[in-house]
Amino acid sequence: MRGEPDGVRTGPASQQGMRRANLALVLGLIARGPRSRAEVAAGTGLTRAAVSSLAEQLISAGLVVEEGPAAPSGKVGRPGTALGLNPLGPGGLGAEIGVRHLGVCVVDLRGEVRAWRREESANHGREPAAVMADLARLVRSAVAESGLRPAGLTLAVPGLVGSGGVLQRAANLGWQDVPLAAELRPALRVVGDGLAELPVDADNEANLGGLAERWLGEGPEDFLYVSAEAGVGAAVVVGGRLLRGSRGYAGELGHMPVHPEGRRCACGSHGCLEQYAGEAAVLRAAGLAGVPGDWVALLAERAGAGDEPVRTALAGAGAALGIAAAGAVNLLDPAEVVLGGGYARLAPWLVPAMRHELAARVTVRPWAEDRLTVSRLGRRGPLLGAAVGVVRAIVADPGPLAGG
Repeated sequence: MRGEPDGVRTGPASQQGMRRANLALVLGLIARGPRSRAEVAAGTGLTRAAVSSLAEQLISAGLVVEEGPAAPSGKVGRPGTALGLNPLGPGGLGAEIGVRHLGVCVVDLRGEVRAWRREESANHGREPAAVMADLARLVRSAVAESGLRPAGLTLAVPGLVGSGGVLQRAANLGWQDVPLAAELRPALRVVGDGLAELPVDADNEANLGGLAERWLGEGPEDFLYVSAEAGVGAAVVVGGRLLRGSRGYAGELGHMPVHPEGRRCACGSHGCLEQYAGEAAVLRAAGLAGVPGDWVALLAERAGAGDEPVRTALAGAGAALGIAAAGAVNLLDPAEVVLGGGYARLAPWLVPAMRHELAARVTVRPWAEDRLTVSRLGRRGPLLGAAVGVVRAIVADPGPLAGG
């Protein structure tokens, strides 16, 4: 998702012959909710004849369906037929490679989940080809269950994704300079069903989680999204769009120093946030290093049962998160800081210490406690962001599918 769509266009194309832009204009309005051709014409500024022609093109492409009489508008006469997004049209396919899991999600044009797969998989140190083979089988299973034909696939990964979808570095996977699409396509070709022909994109998991928060979480236009699985990631959303930085690597909050003379990090620096709030650090502090299973579920269960060492470890992680978040808040002044990923489930034990550090360190005081929020998407965010991003791209530019 190197260039997520801007969203619904707000005015008609002004140049004659820009049918592709007008297809996007019409579909974008329909995506906001079913409406009649007359309502689409009124909302876009296009003529009714133009809307009828464009609507027929979108219907023929399987993107739009007629849903029956439109809601009463108060005008005299029979109501028009409502046009809506086709729930059986092209879908969005998201896939995720985690350090300890693989995931796949298929959504329809309305963004509704039609299939969801997640399975445990110890991926650290494995060859990319072996991981991709397992992921491809999971993709085929999810697509078959959904009954939809995906229009594209976006892959969420825990690392730095550069131009061309190359995974520059994923320390927690032990991968470096991996061309993700080139590695995935042979595995998709093996499982068949034409999946190898899909356009494949890739992005950092925190970026996709942050975008999902904006698209599905009804959050503000400006926020800092902080999440964790094995490592610590972040996404910065400004004006409703992801802030990527000059090379696309913005959001590496996990390597912000919170104790400059502290523990040495795998990145080569000292005192990085990940050394105090990442999976390995929190488990070590809780006395649970080496305990198998889902670390988030383990910590949440122990903390909920009143395990004091675990609660103390989480409070320490919350303090480190608060220090790092305060630095980001002072620099960026976001409306909110959102805890996502594994942190969402652990929020009851992280938030108090985070709020304390934010209140003490944010320069514009007082720091309002309600500016630190918890994602309702939780660990589902990155995979949802990957899949929903595909259908949002279709709505933003349906021309390639509709022959525009």
